[in-house]
Amino acid sequence: MSKGRMEAFSDGVLAVIITIMVLEMHPPHATSLAALRPTAPVFLSYVLSFIYIGIYWSNHHHLLHAVNRVNGATLWANLHLLFWLSLVPFTTAWLGENQLATWPVALYGIVLLLAAVAYFILAKVLIAAQKGRSVLAKAVDHDKKMALSILIYATSVSLAFLRPWIACAGYVLTAILWLIPDRRIERILASSNEPG
Repeated sequence: MSKGRMEAFSDGVLAVIITIMVLEMHPPHATSLAALRPTAPVFLSYVLSFIYIGIYWSNHHHLLHAVNRVNGATLWANLHLLFWLSLVPFTTAWLGENQLATWPVALYGIVLLLAAVAYFILAKVLIAAQKGRSVLAKAVDHDKKMALSILIYATSVSLAFLRPWIACAGYVLTAILWLIPDRRIERILASSNEPG
């Protein structure tokens, strides 16, 4: 089965997610810069979520670049990931409108946690679909960054009920962790394409 159709569908869904998030931001009716101050939490939650969607888009591209085939299980694992990412606009809007309220912060983290778990599952299903030791398997085996991310998300969700601002700091920290590009797949693809 061709991976191109799955990649194109995923790109479209992620583009729609970003579009929905930006449509949730409403400009103030006043014309002074001071009128923007109340919209700052909405804007900051949008920026964080935009970064997350960008991270998923980039890493999803790398995953699919490192494989030759997809199967039915891969399609469902991909849909599982897209489901959790499709909830990001809702949780982003709720978080932005309610700033550091416990449940919006916790639900935002739960969606991030479940998206990370879905991404992990997708990677494992893609590896299994490759029939043998693949480039992807070499690149993402024992993914410490993913394990650390899941741990930070789970801890941050728990902290949302005690100190929501610390939970938000955990979400920002995890985004920063993934902003540093993961070059493992690119390195392995480059080395496998070198002569000799």
